[in-house]
Amino acid sequence: MVVRGWGEFLLTDAMTAALSFTGVTVSFGAYTAVRDANLRVQEGEFLSVVGPTGCGKSTLLNLAAGLLAPTSGTVEALGTPLRGINRRAGYLFQADSLMPWRNARDNVAAGPEFAGQSRAAARAAAEAWLDRVGLHGHGAKYPHQMSGGMRKRAQLAQTLVLDPPILLMDEPFSALDVQTRQMMENELLALWQGSATRKSVLFITHDLEEAISLSDRVVVLSAGPATRPIAEFPIDLPRPRDVAEIRLTPHFQEGSCWVPGCWFASSDKSGN
Repeated sequence: MVVRGWGEFLLTDAMTAALSFTGVTVSFGAYTAVRDANLRVQEGEFLSVVGPTGCGKSTLLNLAAGLLAPTSGTVEALGTPLRGINRRAGYLFQADSLMPWRNARDNVAAGPEFAGQSRAAARAAAEAWLDRVGLHGHGAKYPHQMSGGMRKRAQLAQTLVLDPPILLMDEPFSALDVQTRQMMENELLALWQGSATRKSVLFITHDLEEAISLSDRVVVLSAGPATRPIAEFPIDLPRPRDVAEIRLTPHFQEGSCWVPGCWFASSDKSGN
């Protein structure tokens, strides 16, 4: 792993950005949640954002989704300034987002139906994605009949069924037990790594080990208010990865030790 000073990546990288935040500030009255933030997610990159609780990680995700407009600065999706909802992104929430009155198949089919597909085509797509996330034969179950891991798999299928080029993920596995969480992390990596065209992922987490084991790059935010990126860590662990096995390697353990140290050193240096 290599640590770069903040700004070096932005200045030297010429790759196409799936998401770009330039000079973004978000204020709610007198409170400034984010100030002058610059961040890029490259096409096909898995980028994780970590930071202290309440620092504004989800605010950045809501900006990328178009659910929130910046007070100043610009947000672009695939080179186009974002105005309103980001139709090129799928959003996987931390909380359950399944509709309780619909079974798993109909929850997944809802997106294609709302997009104009016939009911038959939407259901066929839903069944195919339920199979891909390991829920073959469970399409008729309602959310209250499924375990936490099964509901999260259904939400993953619900997010991916429309094949968005950008994935926004807000601590999606934080409520799961450790074993189920690692299974879902591996499921996510298998779907992402196995895709013909890798999606661009903006992943929010409090868990540094999760961030390192999943990502191509980890960006650290300062403590709020007025949060901003203060450090980045390119992750050069080989792919494909198994999140449980990769955490046992010396290279991973070395990285998981110095990332928190750099986080706090960068925070102290920046005055937060």
